[in-house]
Amino acid sequence: MLSRNIVIKNPTGLHLRPAGILCKEAMEFQSHISFRFRENTANAKSVLSVLGACVKCGDEIELICEGPDEELAMQTLVNAIESGLGE
Repeated sequence: MLSRNIVIKNPTGLHLRPAGILCKEAMEFQSHISFRFRENTANAKSVLSVLGACVKCGDEIELICEGPDEELAMQTLVNAIESGLGE
């Protein structure tokens, strides 16, 4: 299991478009991918779960990857989040 804290840089947070991009990236991997925000855990492969976390710009999440391709999944998702998830 790998985990890493990362700050969301999108000006509007994880609204529908960036949440969809995050989920699309996460679904490319076999590993279970989730993130913790405050006291909640969200499934990064579910748009509704990501949207339900209500993550805003400047919020810090803990990204968690667990499975056979966890290292590549973590690297890919961190790069996607740091690049702004298409925004």
